[in-house]
Amino acid sequence: MGHNYSSKREAIFKTIASTKSHPSAAWVYEQLKEEIPNLSLGTVYRNIALFKEQGRIITVANVDGEERIDADTSDHAHFVCEKCHRVFDLHSSEQSPLEKELSRNGFIINRKNVVFHGECRDCCESIN
Repeated sequence: MGHNYSSKREAIFKTIASTKSHPSAAWVYEQLKEEIPNLSLGTVYRNIALFKEQGRIITVANVDGEERIDADTSDHAHFVCEKCHRVFDLHSSEQSPLEKELSRNGFIINRKNVVFHGECRDCCESIN
């Protein structure tokens, strides 16, 4: 089954959008290389750059040397576990004290990227 450039692009986006793992380009490539044998890692990177430019995905953080991305572009924060390297979504409808302070002082927030780093519950439990 042949894949043209558009179907590769759509497969890359669908793979990113279908996971909550906040994947890297390498992970996306690994998921698709069997299905699309002529896919290159460079193609994955180029399409990720295009999706970011189009606002279809966001960069979450650099984790263990790899850029991690998210197709959920809604306003939310992330937590990166420094032990297992998983990335978690954090959703809150409340404005943070910092956001309230910015608003009170006349700033308009168009977008935010809040990333917390530490150890997740699973990694903390494995220590005890």
